[in-house]
Amino acid sequence: MNTIDLVRQAFVSPLGQLVESPAEYLSLIRATQDAKFGDYQANMAMPLAKTLKRKPRDVADEIVKTLPVGGDFESIDVAGPGFINIKLSKSFLQWRLTEQWKSPTVGITPIDATKTIVVDYSSPNVAKPMHVGHLRSTVIGDAIARTYRALGWRVLSDNHLGDWGTQFGMLIYGWRNLRDETLAQESPIQELARLYKLVNRMGEDDANLARACRDETAKLHEADADNLALWNQFMPWCLADLGKMYDRLGIAFDMQLGESFYQPMLADVVTSLTTKRLAEVSDGAICVFFPDPSGKVDEEGKPIALLPPTIIKKTDGAFTYATSDLACIKYRVEHFKPSVMVYVVDDRQSLHFQQLFSAARKWGFEKVGLVHVAFGKITGKDGKPYKTREGGTVGLESLLDEAVERARRVVDENSPELPESERAHVAEIVGIGAVKYADLSQNRQSDYVFDWDKMISLQGNTATYLQYVYARNRSIFRKGEIDPASLDPGQTEITLDHPSERALAIKLIQFGEAVTMSAEDYRPNVITSYLFDLANAYNGFFRDCRVLKAESEPLRKSRLILCEITARTIRQGLDLLGIKTVDRM
Repeated sequence: MNTIDLVRQAFVSPLGQLVESPAEYLSLIRATQDAKFGDYQANMAMPLAKTLKRKPRDVADEIVKTLPVGGDFESIDVAGPGFINIKLSKSFLQWRLTEQWKSPTVGITPIDATKTIVVDYSSPNVAKPMHVGHLRSTVIGDAIARTYRALGWRVLSDNHLGDWGTQFGMLIYGWRNLRDETLAQESPIQELARLYKLVNRMGEDDANLARACRDETAKLHEADADNLALWNQFMPWCLADLGKMYDRLGIAFDMQLGESFYQPMLADVVTSLTTKRLAEVSDGAICVFFPDPSGKVDEEGKPIALLPPTIIKKTDGAFTYATSDLACIKYRVEHFKPSVMVYVVDDRQSLHFQQLFSAARKWGFEKVGLVHVAFGKITGKDGKPYKTREGGTVGLESLLDEAVERARRVVDENSPELPESERAHVAEIVGIGAVKYADLSQNRQSDYVFDWDKMISLQGNTATYLQYVYARNRSIFRKGEIDPASLDPGQTEITLDHPSERALAIKLIQFGEAVTMSAEDYRPNVITSYLFDLANAYNGFFRDCRVLKAESEPLRKSRLILCEITARTIRQGLDLLGIKTVDRM
């Protein structure tokens, strides 16, 4: 169990004596933000007082009277109108820290090893180079997948590639009519990128060219042999290029089933929905409608719709993204039997997912959870979408290159004694980590400002700061020539007499609950906030408590154990975010 679960467990019996269902009130027990209010605070007296028609303070006093003090709790006090402040005992903290030391995941408690979650993220169009707009889906989705794996779930990460759309019609047209043969031979992926940009730009001013590209797309979808051959020629080049980017980001997928995989299933989706009278013809297209189930009508007597209809087959006979996504849901349910499917896609697609999920439930997929993990956009300091100085979209590769270049300056300035090869290695880890963390530390539903100066800073809530704290922690063991494996909290009592020791211990034992909270709401920023607070608590401990020169050998070992648990926790926490650590920085 997580620490907060153990605290809540103590309240089950006292609450059970007041109400039949105490579970809803247990969620009101939370970690405090200020140590003067204890370690945890229970705020259920106020809502309970309304139910019981009593004074909140009296309800709080009655709860506290039946809680045990002297075991896990050092003190339980009532403050103000009925806040219950809880301070954990030293013996409880020592026990939890020892358990965390033994745990390979540093205290992450699996929540359900029987469930499967499909995490759908990144999903670029394969014929185009990845750009800054792909960053958020990619790193947020990867963090969610990593977190659920750590919690014991069976995780299937899926890169639902855009590999069957109009961009291939553009590439086919460009390859046949505008190809640079020399570049095509020397660097085919570079030539494809050039052709895409060229045809896209030309198509804006030439309706005939744009129509020709659409015709090539239609021929591909009709399995034209020549177009299909070119598609099969392009795909390995495109996938290899994407693979290089994912390797650099340290991201891997369990499967990459793109739109082309589901293409043969789309006609059956439409047939099934129409046969079941869940879809109907409207102005020549086949649509799924979402009328208010109560049967309400507007002033003209027309049924009121909860959502706009979603088209599953256009008037020209073409299928849509909704058709493909419905086929995908059906395939995943039948083959993987997930409890939840999560789609990490920007908030501009919110209506699409409302329609998709509603259509899927009408179709019979009511038991599987369908979640749209929406996120905002990346902006420049001017509040507008982040662009290059020339106004173009920032390529992801160039973004990472600049991050590594800026990180190298920090490494050179702070660690000039490191060998050249090691500084280059550290700069790559620090630069990539900075970009990821800057994104993951935001509330995902908000836009955020891309700021290089803050991102690579050794101060504030950044990956660079956390990596530096970790590296400084490791330097203690190098300086003291100490092997962490030689330490054993089973033979050394963990001393928590100094307030900074205790503050660090409290933050350490809250790691598991931070990970669980992050997973429950698909918010990696819960983990980043926790890690920042942990690093600050460790710095306070490091400032106030001598480690290698502690007053006694037992105290020295105790503080080294606290250092080691801190290092493991930071390393594990950053790993959940897809960020590496380095022992020297």
